[in-house]
Amino acid sequence: MFTLNCGSSSIKFQVVDPKKDEKILKGSLTRIPVHNSVLSINGNEIEVDVDEHSGGLDLILEKLEEKNILEEINAVGHRVVHGGEKFKEPVIVTDEILDELEKLSFLAPLHNPHNVKGIEICREKLPEIPDVAVFDTSFHQSMDEKAYLYGIPYRFYRDYSVRKYGFHGTSHRFVAKRTAKMMNKEIKDINIVTCHLGNGASVTAVKEGESMDTSMGFTPLEGLVMGTRSGDIDPAIIPFIMEKEGITSKEVEEILNKESGLKGLSEGTSNFKELIENAEKGDKKSERAINVFKYRLKKYIGAYSAAMNGIDAIAFTGGIGENAVELRRNILEDLEYLGFEIDYGKNKIRGEKMEITRKNSEKKAFVIPTDEELEIAKETIKILR
Repeated sequence: MFTLNCGSSSIKFQVVDPKKDEKILKGSLTRIPVHNSVLSINGNEIEVDVDEHSGGLDLILEKLEEKNILEEINAVGHRVVHGGEKFKEPVIVTDEILDELEKLSFLAPLHNPHNVKGIEICREKLPEIPDVAVFDTSFHQSMDEKAYLYGIPYRFYRDYSVRKYGFHGTSHRFVAKRTAKMMNKEIKDINIVTCHLGNGASVTAVKEGESMDTSMGFTPLEGLVMGTRSGDIDPAIIPFIMEKEGITSKEVEEILNKESGLKGLSEGTSNFKELIENAEKGDKKSERAINVFKYRLKKYIGAYSAAMNGIDAIAFTGGIGENAVELRRNILEDLEYLGFEIDYGKNKIRGEKMEITRKNSEKKAFVIPTDEELEIAKETIKILR
């Protein structure tokens, strides 16, 4: 199974065996279109000359053929950021589906056009192999309107599709399923809060196997404080800043997406590891950023516990979630009232799958490295069957 994620200047790809949960090959092609693009396969990097995505995919397929892998590929699973309300599940791509995906590009103009381009290229280069679109938003289509509607005139939803969509859905679905498996429970019998914490971060309330609510919204800007994104703010701040700074709404949007979050609060870096190191040396700005991040995360977990009428487990994933030992300790210590008893020894792990609560803890917490590509492959197989 070939999984593909086409961005504006990169192509990320993997070959996986979903039956064995095994990665056969992992790679990326970055810096498209320049004369010193970098092709990385299983950690080995070479400079290449690629002027467009089509030529880049040609090169990738050529390398797969050299490794005698291409002939083993039976389908391509494509990451597509936005499926709108139309796509609640992965779909086999047809001409009609491709037209629908292009129409949805207005909801994710920075991502969907490149995702669609990748599908078009694969359909051209590998015409005998089926293509499946797997959406970041589809897992969250189970949300009820009380969770996805905003308190603005309903006509904005009716006319322009303004509502909460949520993102990171592939990761949240994968981690929720793994959590249930580690608990030896059926996912329909438990409530889980999944915390995907990286440069982009989101929290999802997974009630009986379905997304009930999630922190990201109409765009990935809503919710938690993130690496460079502000997360939740009072919307009146936007015209206030525009007036005070004499800038446009587009410029404010740029600030909220690229200059805010951990970077803006620390007045330095968005790298969580660096912030922790700086805070340990006494840097108050880094400590401030970390504290705001932790507080917002704890609030969302508490809110989702209330929304689901209780939770059975919390799962941490993503670069921060898998590695920030002190963050997990601080969060779980403050959730003792919900029945979480942290195991301090187990919590010291980084980047490994592990239960980090005590054996007799009423509620369970886990570190589960996410694998979106594997989930894309599994969803691709399921829809093809």
